[in-house]
Amino acid sequence: MKKRVLGLLFLFASLGLSLRAEGRIVESFNAGWFFKKAPASNELAVNVPKWESGWKAVEIPHTWNAQDMQLSFDNFYAGPAYYKKRYRLPAEWKDKRVFLRFEGVGAVAEVYVNGSLATTHKGAYSAFACEIGTLLKAGEENEIIVKADNASRPDVIPINHVLFGVYGGMYRPVWLIVTDACNICVTDCASPGVYITQKNVSKKQADVKVKVKLDNGTLQPVPLTLQNTIYDQAGKQVAADEQSFELTPQGVQTFEANFKVKHPTLWQGRKNPYLYKVVSRLVQNGKVIDEVVQPLGLRKYEIVAGKGFYLNGEKYPMYGVTRHQDWWELGSALKNENHDFDLAAIMDIGATTVRFAHYQQSDYLYSRCDSLGLIIWAEIPFVNRVSGQEAENARNQLRELIRQSFNHPSIYVWGLHNEVYHPHEYTKELTQSLHELAKTEDPDRYTVSVNGYGHMEHPVNLNADIQGMNRYFGWYEKKLQDIEPWVEGLEKNYPNQKLMLTEYGADANILHQSEYLGNSLNWTKPFYPETFQTKTHEYQWSVIAKHPYIIASYLWNMFDFATPLADRGDLPARNMKGMITFDRKTKKDSYYWYKANWSESPVLYLTQRRNVDREKRVTSVTVYSNIGTPTVYLNGKELTGIRKGYTDVHYIIDNVKLADGKNTVKAEVTKDGKTYEDTIEWMYTGEKRREADTYSKQGEHAGFE
Repeated sequence: MKKRVLGLLFLFASLGLSLRAEGRIVESFNAGWFFKKAPASNELAVNVPKWESGWKAVEIPHTWNAQDMQLSFDNFYAGPAYYKKRYRLPAEWKDKRVFLRFEGVGAVAEVYVNGSLATTHKGAYSAFACEIGTLLKAGEENEIIVKADNASRPDVIPINHVLFGVYGGMYRPVWLIVTDACNICVTDCASPGVYITQKNVSKKQADVKVKVKLDNGTLQPVPLTLQNTIYDQAGKQVAADEQSFELTPQGVQTFEANFKVKHPTLWQGRKNPYLYKVVSRLVQNGKVIDEVVQPLGLRKYEIVAGKGFYLNGEKYPMYGVTRHQDWWELGSALKNENHDFDLAAIMDIGATTVRFAHYQQSDYLYSRCDSLGLIIWAEIPFVNRVSGQEAENARNQLRELIRQSFNHPSIYVWGLHNEVYHPHEYTKELTQSLHELAKTEDPDRYTVSVNGYGHMEHPVNLNADIQGMNRYFGWYEKKLQDIEPWVEGLEKNYPNQKLMLTEYGADANILHQSEYLGNSLNWTKPFYPETFQTKTHEYQWSVIAKHPYIIASYLWNMFDFATPLADRGDLPARNMKGMITFDRKTKKDSYYWYKANWSESPVLYLTQRRNVDREKRVTSVTVYSNIGTPTVYLNGKELTGIRKGYTDVHYIIDNVKLADGKNTVKAEVTKDGKTYEDTIEWMYTGEKRREADTYSKQGEHAGFE
């Protein structure tokens, strides 16, 4: 499929851009690949063409771990594998510059063209680009080979598969990019080559700077004109700048244009995610030879310690979820419809902010967040453990993340590390250097690092603008109720620190149910009742909601995901802290708890619908309703004594006596002339007990998420 596009098609497909493209060509390069795992001898890639058998035709995106990383404990292939493709370069492109852009290869890649090494890349989650035109033979068959290796390495983050599996393969799309000899730089860390900064943003005016990197592939200076134009959402020109010059062939050159946008429409999150667009055109002899389009959302982020998050001067609720990118039976080899499904669920639950953990995710996803108004946190996979050999790679992955994602208005913070500790001094020094790098690359956004311990004085803390803490009270440590004194202690002792609760929650296997719940759960046991997760979120969100000291909170996790080195909760290789199951088919009770508290959509929901085989004759009924006090019936008879729970959407009826056999529970609310109903069925066949082991587990959370 060949398309002439405005800049990078894969970046802007979600933005509805309508200007006619000129200049570069971008083609999907995902079809026609063959795949083979490496033989035991792990021969060099230059020997790959000699392998005659065992190749399998695949379509990119592709991962070889879609099953083995999800089904069993510590039994998956991590190592080298190869992809090969034959490609015939059109003869008319023999004088063009030709590039490949890989959106993601897990985890270390080598790219060969006709037996010659074109590039290498270390890191599973950032894009990379390489020029291959000089290695191609126009009008002839060319062989492209990509070696991918997802074995853990001490010099590439993440250095292990503990918190999540690093899926192997070419699991994100590949693009062929064709330009003239002079172009907007394609190989600047695989960035768009255009960087947009904004200052002094208000409803009256915004100052915008557009920096464009240009590359001359000839041997002589070339006279060119660079045009930068800002368009509003209707396609009307807002501002324009034009400059002419001779572009030297010696090194990539940078040019800047400055604008004042009068009376802008501001990007106001979910309320009004208004996007302008910046079109950068390179002109030679009156003809546009290259063109890149970038989104522009004019906004101002501000965090005030102890008070909250402000968007364009208005306090903005930070209802946060986290998201891992993998799907059941797909792994990380996702298509846009998979990302859209996840985003639809995140929007439906009422979230306003997303922590995309623990690595750089699809640029398509970030673009969709721009247009949906979700405020997002992007981070690198510096997680869990250190080796002492990863510093250079961590800095490089952060640089790639920032340059590739620089223009997304939805991103407010760069994540530097998550739960990285011993040796403390090394981790502290590396985090400081990552912070400095982020501030050099992008002075206008915040940085954050995350600790799994609950005290501010931990030696790796306070090396970023924001201190994140992951707290799993009642799950990995202490009791559910200990969250409140923890927050109050930090408020009292560290009132000037910018603090976020960056993970909290509990696992929930929907096949596990119980009415017998204490205030803490031994997570090492195989029994992970959904009801305990529900209880955790009901109480802990109520505490979070009344403490503005917590600038933002991020529940862990939106979806269950694979953890190939874990075997817990009666299900191997699975983290079950999601609000939705790994197969995306079942929304747990906790999903509706947050939807009722966060969303403006009407919610009426009876909990414990999967806890059908009741253990107690005398029990409680819980209803979530954001549309008024529900009327609740048991077997057709109205129940009395309804009371408010932890928040205004939380309703409980105690001392409900069940009949023998089947019991029907119904909740009903009429609002604005419309009646809403929800019904569940329970069975009671006698007293029984399936109580989880609920002793209070002391200690700190450190690397189990």
